[in-house]
Amino acid sequence: MAWVLALVLFAEALGVAALNWFLGMVVDRQDMSLAGLDPHLMSVSSKIGGIVFGLYFALCGLVALLVALRDRAPAGLGRVLLVSAAVVHGLLGAFVWGLVGRAAFLFMVAVLGLVVLLLVTYDGRFDEPAGPAGTAPEGGPGGDGSPLTPPAAPTAP
Repeated sequence: MAWVLALVLFAEALGVAALNWFLGMVVDRQDMSLAGLDPHLMSVSSKIGGIVFGLYFALCGLVALLVALRDRAPAGLGRVLLVSAAVVHGLLGAFVWGLVGRAAFLFMVAVLGLVVLLLVTYDGRFDEPAGPAGTAPEGGPGGDGSPLTPPAAPTAP
C-alpha cells in the first residue's frame, strides 16, 4: 500500500507542477491583467506555486517510499507531512467537486483514503500473526505466551 501511495504522490507532484507551469505560460502569453495585476507577476507566481506544491507532494511521496522501504510506520516529521497531505487532499477534493468535476473529486478522495489508510493501519508486520489478547511479546514478562496476569482464583459462595 505504501508503494502505491508513493507512486501516486510522485505522479501528482509532477502533474501539479506541470499544470501550474502551463497555466503560468497561458497567463504570460495572453498579456491581460486581472484587476490591474501585472501579467508577468501572475505568471511567475503560478510557476513558483507549482514548483512549491510539486516539491511538497514529492516530499510526501518520499516519506511514503521510505515507509515502504523500511517496512515501518511513519514517525515524527514524516507523519506530520502525511497528515498534512491528507488535509490538503480533503480540501482539494472539496474544491474540485465544483470546479473540475466528479472524476477529480474521486481521485482526491482515493488519495486521501490511501494516506489515511497508511497512517492508521500500517504496522509493517504483515507476515507475523498477531498473538492472543492479553499475552506479552516474546522476551518480556510472560514471553512464553502465557497471560500477563494469572487467572483469578474461584471464590466460594
